[in-house]
Amino acid sequence: MEELIGKYRGKGLKLTPQRLAIIEFLDGNTCHPTADDIFQAVKAKYPTVSLATVYNTIQSLQEMGELQELTINPERKHFDPNVAPHHHMICTECKAIEDVFEDYSSILGLPSKVRKGFKITGNHVNFYGQCVQCQSSSSIN
Repeated sequence: MEELIGKYRGKGLKLTPQRLAIIEFLDGNTCHPTADDIFQAVKAKYPTVSLATVYNTIQSLQEMGELQELTINPERKHFDPNVAPHHHMICTECKAIEDVFEDYSSILGLPSKVRKGFKITGNHVNFYGQCVQCQSSSSIN
């Protein structure tokens, strides 16, 4: 926890107990939570935390480059504290999101006529399908 405190103080983030709880919840979190998921988790420990605090903290973390918004679900924004380049698999049934750490740059190389002079600096691929749990429940029904 001291490492997190030092990291974010060094970036100029005002650290209240509620903000620390949000940062701690996000640290290493791979479930790609929504703002409401974060709010509910932090509210269990800090009942007076507001949804505004969660949104303000999310915005600050995004501005610092410490959190990315995933726009893979039009109904709910999800957030990913892993800002390293990676891709995602999304279950079309339960909406679970899994990380994929593979480099597809060589496979996805765009021909120069498609790029039209655009300098490619990265890519993000989303894969859609059914997770193992949803496949199992589908085969039971």
